[in-house]
Amino acid sequence: MEFLKYGIRIFFILTLINFKLISAQEDVIKGFEKSYYLEKEGKYIQAADAMKAVYDDESYEINLRLGWLYYLGGKMDLSTEHYRKAVKLIPYAIEPRLGLAYPLSAQGQWKEIEEMYIKILETDPLNTLVNYRMGLICYNRGDYEKADRYLEKVLNLYPFDYDTLVLMAWTKLRLQKFREAKILFNKTLMANPGDTSALEGLSLLP
Repeated sequence: MEFLKYGIRIFFILTLINFKLISAQEDVIKGFEKSYYLEKEGKYIQAADAMKAVYDDESYEINLRLGWLYYLGGKMDLSTEHYRKAVKLIPYAIEPRLGLAYPLSAQGQWKEIEEMYIKILETDPLNTLVNYRMGLICYNRGDYEKADRYLEKVLNLYPFDYDTLVLMAWTKLRLQKFREAKILFNKTLMANPGDTSALEGLSLLP
């Protein structure tokens, strides 16, 4: 009989714990829902406040969401803080590192961005977004050989991608690989007829 009473007490305790967990999850889901609505309205800080109302320091999803909302709201320090927390919570995840690049770029932290991109490519060597961005970084600092290597990976996977075509064409032009540059500028015009950048590039070819 005593055993039965003990079993009933345990049952009620577990039921209460489960009810609290479900209730907490429902509150978090409502917080996300409210934040999406406010984001669509352009009320980014209010959307972040909706997430802070259900904040859990150990929640990857909430920290990731706050990183994005604070970035949109122009709060770069807070955005960086929450993206870093998301990275720490799931160190091998790529999406929080890509998110972190937004506030870092707004603050001109290009060295850290490049280091972060290189780390991503160690996990995902064929990540097209990161390879493209690394190509762009290298191009802008005049390292055309390295830019060429990054962009080639993207172009092999997406041969008709406009952004990669035009950047690769300019890279080939800077490397004085004029035949390849001409082909790529013409392909750019196929992807975007009348493209001013491609027409300018063609006009510079010998």
